[in-house]
Amino acid sequence: MINLGGATPTVAVDPTVLTADPGTGSLRREVDAVLAEFLGGQLDTTDDEDWRHGVELLRSFVLGAGKRTRPTFCHLGWRACGGGGPGVVRVAAALELFHAFALIHDDVMDDSDTRRGRPTLHVDLADRHRRRGWHGDAERFGRNMAILWGDLCLVWSEQLFCTGGSADRVARVRTLFQRMRVEAMMGQYLDVRGEAAGAGLDDSLRILRYKCARYTVERPLQIGAAWAGADRAELATFSRIGLPLGEAFQLRDDVLGVFGDDTFTGKSTLTDLRDGKATVLMALTRQAASDAQAAQIDRWHGDPHLDRAGADVLREIIVDTGSLRRVEEMIAARTEEAVAALHEASIVDDARTELVGLARRLSVRSR
Repeated sequence: MINLGGATPTVAVDPTVLTADPGTGSLRREVDAVLAEFLGGQLDTTDDEDWRHGVELLRSFVLGAGKRTRPTFCHLGWRACGGGGPGVVRVAAALELFHAFALIHDDVMDDSDTRRGRPTLHVDLADRHRRRGWHGDAERFGRNMAILWGDLCLVWSEQLFCTGGSADRVARVRTLFQRMRVEAMMGQYLDVRGEAAGAGLDDSLRILRYKCARYTVERPLQIGAAWAGADRAELATFSRIGLPLGEAFQLRDDVLGVFGDDTFTGKSTLTDLRDGKATVLMALTRQAASDAQAAQIDRWHGDPHLDRAGADVLREIIVDTGSLRRVEEMIAARTEEAVAALHEASIVDDARTELVGLARRLSVRSR
């Protein structure tokens, strides 16, 4: 819900809407138990104190306040196709471990200080360097070590995925798992390039699809469905559901990145604006801006020293050009497209009901 009553609207929090955690309940507990056991096992690969400290940081990060969105969609895709075959929770946990890799590297590239309301991994590691009085630049050490720990999450996600079931089942689903990872990295590549070279509306939509829509919703749904034995036609059905829903999810993220409440999102609302993120929200704003507004966008969007006053100028332009309203309309339209596809799909009824509810909650979430 967006309050448009002033120049700097914020996302209002409605306590009657469950938006915080689509992965609550037994699934989250099962996924976290798998992750805790798996990462706990990595502690014992050496008695090196700093290795153990790094693994403990990862455990704290991975088992922290994340929403478990990807495991949730994976599990629902599996249930929607009858829930055949054991081990889906380990596959869902592997998706969360891959997500940890993506977030750690994203934070390094964006030079972010906080994630989920806590210091980012590279900031934590830089602080450890300083506390120990080690040689060299603490920030460089923190970034380099975070990249390595992120790489380990990537490797470990593959390792965990391969323990989900039989070799035949793993081989059948691996193509989707690999495709998801390549698409996520393609999306990140397009995102970084967009910050440097600029990105219009078409480019911003492409970034949205690759960096989030496929990796967050479409592929996890398909991976879960394929684990249950879905055929090619059934996987296509989950594309019709997952792609518009994933786009709605990322469009909401883009809105929260500018108009959200830091207390609830766990990330500063200055970060995306300072980084000059190539979002659909900003592409629409540039399209509709007057010459005077365009000059202000050029002045402030992508300025690493952007302050609250500059951010307020950008927020006012976004609202005044009607771009915020247009993105809200896009979110609603894509959500309804996904819901319509769900109602048409031949899937298990209770999974359909949960997916419809989840789609609507995610489209209005406040974090």
